[in-house]
Amino acid sequence: MKRSLMAAAAAFSVTLSAAAAIATPAPASAQAAAIPDFPAPKVFGTSFQRDPGHDFTKRIRSRKDGILRGWITHVSGSTAEYEPIRWKRAEHTGGHFVGPPEGDVTAYASPVAANVVYLSAHGCGRAGAEPTVSPRTGLGVERCSRAALLRNAKKHRTPALITVHKGKIVKFQEIYTP
Repeated sequence: MKRSLMAAAAAFSVTLSAAAAIATPAPASAQAAAIPDFPAPKVFGTSFQRDPGHDFTKRIRSRKDGILRGWITHVSGSTAEYEPIRWKRAEHTGGHFVGPPEGDVTAYASPVAANVVYLSAHGCGRAGAEPTVSPRTGLGVERCSRAALLRNAKKHRTPALITVHKGKIVKFQEIYTP
């Protein structure tokens, strides 16, 4: 009898904890882990990434799910407009990133997710901060807030790998350029 009561109590506690797990929302780290592992483009690729099937003659809208090498060109509320970029080699300086030529309509617009993962290469807004970059990839590693992302995007164009999932920007990882 004692064993059957203990077994029933154990089963009840497992059921109760499972119900509690379903009722509570996942923490931000678990939501960030839910981002699919899309194939990343070359960080310093020399051609613009294409978005097959995207009709640029219609209104500006979100890119298909995946990772785009690009930068944010405009922020309005919580919606960011962004465009693809490519690395342009230079003879004396090594090179720099460039967007599409003047008059090109290759641009996208997506809302920035509330739980966006923003990995900065220049710190979270601290003046004179040391670069926070992975030496292996040249990508930012310091996690910053969504507010910092929107604030920085309004000030200047920062090259980044922009991950879009379900029509929203869910990850923004800066590319370090000295």
